[in-house]
Amino acid sequence: MLIHGYHPYAEDAEIYLPGVLKILNPSLFPTNTEFFGEHAGHSLYPNLIAFSVRATHTPLPWAALVWQVCSIFLLLAASWRLASAFFDEELANWGAVALMTALLTLPIAGTTLYILDQFLNPRNLAAFAVLFAIAEVLHRNYGRAALWLAFGAAVHPFMASFGILFCIWIVLLDRYRPSILGFAMALPFGITFEPAPPAYHEVALRQRAHFVLRWEWYEWLGMIAPVLLFWWLAKWARRRGAKNLELVSRAMVPFVLVAAVAAIGLGIPARLEALTRLQPLRCLALCYMVLVVIGGGLLGQYVLRRHIWRWLVLFLPLSFGMFFAQRQLFPASAHIEWPWSQPRNQWAQAFDWIRENTPVDALFALDPRHMELPGEDENGFRARAQRSMLADLVKDKGASSMFPPLSVKWAEQTAEEKNFDRFGKDDFERLRVKYGVTWVVKQVGTSREISAGLDCPYKNSTVMVCRVD
Repeated sequence: MLIHGYHPYAEDAEIYLPGVLKILNPSLFPTNTEFFGEHAGHSLYPNLIAFSVRATHTPLPWAALVWQVCSIFLLLAASWRLASAFFDEELANWGAVALMTALLTLPIAGTTLYILDQFLNPRNLAAFAVLFAIAEVLHRNYGRAALWLAFGAAVHPFMASFGILFCIWIVLLDRYRPSILGFAMALPFGITFEPAPPAYHEVALRQRAHFVLRWEWYEWLGMIAPVLLFWWLAKWARRRGAKNLELVSRAMVPFVLVAAVAAIGLGIPARLEALTRLQPLRCLALCYMVLVVIGGGLLGQYVLRRHIWRWLVLFLPLSFGMFFAQRQLFPASAHIEWPWSQPRNQWAQAFDWIRENTPVDALFALDPRHMELPGEDENGFRARAQRSMLADLVKDKGASSMFPPLSVKWAEQTAEEKNFDRFGKDDFERLRVKYGVTWVVKQVGTSREISAGLDCPYKNSTVMVCRVD
């Protein structure tokens, strides 16, 4: 956490945390619940976190911190367990754990994912479960592997499906050793395939990560390079007699290649546009985790050995580099946002005031791109303020891309919020009449000052909160 930070309300916490809050307090979010409720309804995650809060009588911010620490610990424990299936020396296990520690927030090429996020979410839980499952398959403990996969599928069916398919694939490859590579990828489960409404097209166009042909060259490199590395590792491991390392390396090559072909195939015909949300290349998250474990193990066993100075020379600069990258992502926030500390981010301060001083049933209007504004640091409004808001162009876009029926409401509301930074009192009155908006959050210093004629009980150097009557 010292390297990578902790930001409990950032990024996708805006999708996952409101589901937990809604269980703990059903009176929250009376409007636009669908934009997080669809995700919550396909996972055991919100019920699990809410149960832990009620069972321990611990406030949610504290419980989330404990869960995040446990997620990190269990991912590192899973890295040790997986490394022990590849290498005989304990130094290799420590190398795998150390490299995973340093690279937890390594971006996964083109997918908008990290190995582990800086906030609690079901992907973090599924990550360690899948890694443990692969390790148990390689140790031939299939019952334990099935339990880990079941847990992963319960908290995040989409990401766990890649782990399930890979475990099945390495079992088949180990048992039958086919002369051809065979089938290595299938469509993840947990998604329905109802016809997408016309409004879905606009959502799809905004999801660049879903279309591999729109990736940048370096993102393609991030997809191709691991395949080449695993191809080389398979040959190297075969010469060394490292059976498990060879098996996993041989399995990973077609696993990623078939996913790439599927992603390209889904992204070309317009009639398959709605299927791009399957995102086959999210299997790269699993690929990167396994590659980090193997890479760290090789470094520990063959390069670093028992020379402490070598470990320091490698991991201190690497850790500082990852720390620096995280500070660039969240420059206006504390590196670790502890539950007991006051936020230094101006947007977060406004959201906290809203949580404490506005009615539970209030409906807010914000700039639909507020999470991308400089200094906002991707603080989720619903997650932090615990109030309903009109649809936005950042996280609600993601929910609409995964559940096409939501795109109709999303397109309508975001169209009404166009040019939000130039809105005046009459514009907010229009939102009040049409949607029932009762409060607005506005960035200070935009082209039109809205305080005239509106009651704005909160204002700081960046944000003002005003009542619409």
